[in-house]
Amino acid sequence: MASTLNTSKLHQALTHHADLSGKRLKIHHPKAVSWLEQAGVTPGNIRHHAARLATTGAIAGALLLANPLMTKVSSSSNKLAHAPVAKLHDLLAANIKALLPNVVRPLRPDEENAISKLITTIWGIKAGATLDGEHLNTSYGYIGAEQHLPRFPGDTVEAHDAYQVSGITPGKGAWGYFANSSDALTQDLIQKEKYYVAVQTLYLPDWQQRLSYLRDWYKYRKVVLVNPANGKTIVAVVADAGPANWTGKQFGGSPEVMAYLKLQDGAQKGAVVLFFVDDKGNEIPLGPVEYNRAEGQAPIAEK
Repeated sequence: MASTLNTSKLHQALTHHADLSGKRLKIHHPKAVSWLEQAGVTPGNIRHHAARLATTGAIAGALLLANPLMTKVSSSSNKLAHAPVAKLHDLLAANIKALLPNVVRPLRPDEENAISKLITTIWGIKAGATLDGEHLNTSYGYIGAEQHLPRFPGDTVEAHDAYQVSGITPGKGAWGYFANSSDALTQDLIQKEKYYVAVQTLYLPDWQQRLSYLRDWYKYRKVVLVNPANGKTIVAVVADAGPANWTGKQFGGSPEVMAYLKLQDGAQKGAVVLFFVDDKGNEIPLGPVEYNRAEGQAPIAEK
């Protein structure tokens, strides 16, 4: 039987080793340390970064040892394919917490890349903070609860099949109605309103200069959201702009999105990772992501 990799002990050992290396660096190469400090990098930060990279490597190593993977999760990763969904949530939550900073802030490229690989490993979804050269001001921030959006002129909250207590906005979303009439409302558009998010497009530094392009690029752009607290992951589309900076939130989520992420109670606010989904073939459906454990099948999102 293969031995189990203890990532916690490995992390501690590598952290201790990095600490000793940092001290030796300061003793034997004081000029190099001085140069780094002038650049804003202290030996303490080097140790912290090394520890985080060690954690990332340990996580990736553990996953690869337990589940041989190619470029995406497939039938070759039998242990993941047959793991209960709750276990996958726990695995994602434990690993993503090790990669995220202690405070909610914009992520560094190395942090985003590590999380991107983690999402691909567990769910088989190709997602990242940057897509087609576009990047939001942050990919890690607070999300707040939003109301239902009117899908067509005259739409009412009673016409929505769930979470009617959340209400409906008095005006259209940033991209207008989903359909011109109730008769034109398709199942695809129903899903887009059901699983929508709001992102702060108005605060992009080049929003006004590239308005015509960015407005079309972001409309119904597919994204994936992860709640680091519980590993729950959901695919949604961008269908509204906001929230305002003064709210202290960077994203907004539909009643269905917030409910699945378990953020619909209390303050109706929580930290999430939001990445763009690279799905040019439109093969990944909207909704809560679960892994299809049927051998040979691609990942799916349960509706």
